[in-house]
Amino acid sequence: MLRAALAGALLVVVTALAAWFVGGALLAPCPASITDVPTDLAVETVTLPVPDAPPLRGWWIAGAAGKPAVLLLHGIRADRRAMLGRARMLHRHGYAVLMVDLQAHGESRGDAITLGARESRGVVAAGQWMKRRVPRARIAVIGVSLGGASVVLSPQSGRFDAVVLEAVYSNARQAVRNRIAMRLGDGMAGLLAPLLTLQTQWRIGVSADDLSPLDRIRDLDAPVLVVAGGRDRHTLPAESLALFERARGPKEFWLLPDAAHVDFLAHAPDAYERHVVGFLDRQLSVSPLRPTAHPDSPAPPSGSASRRDPRTP
Repeated sequence: MLRAALAGALLVVVTALAAWFVGGALLAPCPASITDVPTDLAVETVTLPVPDAPPLRGWWIAGAAGKPAVLLLHGIRADRRAMLGRARMLHRHGYAVLMVDLQAHGESRGDAITLGARESRGVVAAGQWMKRRVPRARIAVIGVSLGGASVVLSPQSGRFDAVVLEAVYSNARQAVRNRIAMRLGDGMAGLLAPLLTLQTQWRIGVSADDLSPLDRIRDLDAPVLVVAGGRDRHTLPAESLALFERARGPKEFWLLPDAAHVDFLAHAPDAYERHVVGFLDRQLSVSPLRPTAHPDSPAPPSGSASRRDPRTP
């Protein structure tokens, strides 16, 4: 009996220590020295001030006269280089582009990744910087995973004219549970997920209950396109659909049925360009610009599904 009790107590201690170690690894900064500046784009390296936080580092690419500007926000443990494909696509259509490293990523300093809590300050600061840089332009944002969550969790003083959310988690508890279930199964996910989400309060001063894009998306006062992968196990398609249904109109939903938690542009480049640039052109009320040095997109691939809210123009 005593031996069994000691073994049980040891298992609890080992499990708690392992959860603490994993929690620290999940939130650890992901710095990178970025020296490989793209030579095919007229990139300007910029530093953006963020109130009460370290500045953000990024790249600015000027657009055609009279065209809108788009902020590109990468996913977790990546940096602005992950958004170069989107920058090139948008640049072909004349859009100005700002790519930034979110706090604690790339060349932007920070002591922890906070799943969108502190990153949201940088989103607001980046939007305000763009309004100063191109004061008469309409401004959109494309946020991938963590980048999209940072948009939804940001104070609405950083308003955008159109928003694209790709594979954005519904809430932190579900996001953690999904990732554990992928590796250890649903049973272990139910046991370990609470041990990890409890740490957000201790480590970053934010309750997991406050990390819920699903609860905040109705505050997003802009047209929104929600993009999801049908085989995504990090952000389940049902989570993305719930975000779409909770959002205010105008809104659109696009499901890539064969996509996992991947770069959707790389997965389906022609369909991505048609859906995303088409959405931006419609919502920002601009005349489509024939992309330079890029062929016309073919017909939509079979299996690609989209929905548009009836209030969408």
